[in-house]
Amino acid sequence: MLNKKEQRLRRSRQTRQRIAKQDVARLTVFRSNLHIYASVISQDGAKVLASASTAEKEVREQLGGAGKGGNVTAATLIGKRIAEKAKAAGVEKVAFDRSGFAYHGRVKALAEAAREAGLQF
Repeated sequence: MLNKKEQRLRRSRQTRQRIAKQDVARLTVFRSNLHIYASVISQDGAKVLASASTAEKEVREQLGGAGKGGNVTAATLIGKRIAEKAKAAGVEKVAFDRSGFAYHGRVKALAEAAREAGLQF
């Protein structure tokens, strides 16, 4: 019997295999209870091209202190930031890798904010 984390990791492996065939940079998301993290990783998976998270000092200040990174508002902010940073790094098109997390709530908010800020996936 797999536990919750192992199930999520199993789902994420399947997604990553599909993304690898697409030959585009991937936007990965990780969420913990306290924070949400997003990174854009190169096609070959060797390099992080851009990253953003609620653990960054200036983001925490914007959100109003510690412990405010685990909500949809924070996820929306990170979505916008990762899109801006990816564009600055010269990445327009990405594959969305939700790392086995369900596409709703914070993960969905991050994805939609990144799309609105101009990332294509």
